[in-house]
Amino acid sequence: MLKKSYGCDISAMNTFRMKVTCRCLVEYDSVSDLIDLEIEDLPKPVLPIGGGSNLLFTGDFPGTLLHSKISFIESLGKGLYSVGAGVNFDSFCAWAASKGLWGAENLSLIPGDVGAAAVQNIGAYGVEVKDIVSEVYCFDLEECEMVRFGVADCGYAYRDSVFKREGMKGRYIVTHVVFHLDADGPSLSYGHLKEAVLEASGGVGPTPELVRRVIVGIREEKLPDPAKTGSAGSFFKNPVVERKVYDAVASSSQSPVPHYDLPDGSVKIPAAWLIEQCGWKGRRSGNAAVWERQPLVIVNHTGMALPEEIISLEKKIMISVRERFGIELNPEVEHV
Repeated sequence: MLKKSYGCDISAMNTFRMKVTCRCLVEYDSVSDLIDLEIEDLPKPVLPIGGGSNLLFTGDFPGTLLHSKISFIESLGKGLYSVGAGVNFDSFCAWAASKGLWGAENLSLIPGDVGAAAVQNIGAYGVEVKDIVSEVYCFDLEECEMVRFGVADCGYAYRDSVFKREGMKGRYIVTHVVFHLDADGPSLSYGHLKEAVLEASGGVGPTPELVRRVIVGIREEKLPDPAKTGSAGSFFKNPVVERKVYDAVASSSQSPVPHYDLPDGSVKIPAAWLIEQCGWKGRRSGNAAVWERQPLVIVNHTGMALPEEIISLEKKIMISVRERFGIELNPEVEHV
């Protein structure tokens, strides 16, 4: 069913809990709703939105938000599962684990919906959603027709996809995603995840549900619950730098610098480490703060933070990292 509302308070539709409104909100639960949608009559700009977990609204939104409520999980056989864009992604992870299906467990407890996960290429603990995506189906607002993107067509990169790029953003509305889930076993190469899973399993072979439980426990210990403390999860991308930049950071550090060597010779340095080295962990700035357990996360500390307070703290962090390390941080969170 297609539902249009005007002058809507959307503070509950973004996990930062910014107290903002949108001029028009359109909710839909089928492709036929999108076909019936007279897009040319809607206030512009038009922005698809999922769970609002990777967005920072910098003020009231003057256009139309499109919110999917397409919700289903369907087996296509041969390890393929079609999932509606409006399904909560963690609910999908929980469902997959309960069925003994490997692939999604490392992505557990990442907030947001399935459609947005495919656009953002969410990732955690050595796995990205691109690793389990087979196809992404979208409705083309310009041509008013369904379009299929194979995983190779999605242009996936670190927290990026073709759906976020110039000329594509806002045109293609994800309706459902086909995932491939199988019984090949877990991906435990990230950090000390393998040791944590082995300890939790008591020496018995791990299951998807066990790995999911371990991942959820780690995330709950380190990250704020967005239902209690407004945030958008990881605020900054981990910077990828040339080897000589990493060498300069390492030579000036009194302790080992965590890093990941990439195949092209560049090095990824955790943004959380850089931010903590600059003394930001746990610091407040007005109603905004850096989370005391994970400096990669900026939070709406009091629940009353204004967009400009979040942005001010963001800029201060970026400046301090640039001045100390010569490294430019880039936000993962989309500013709207």
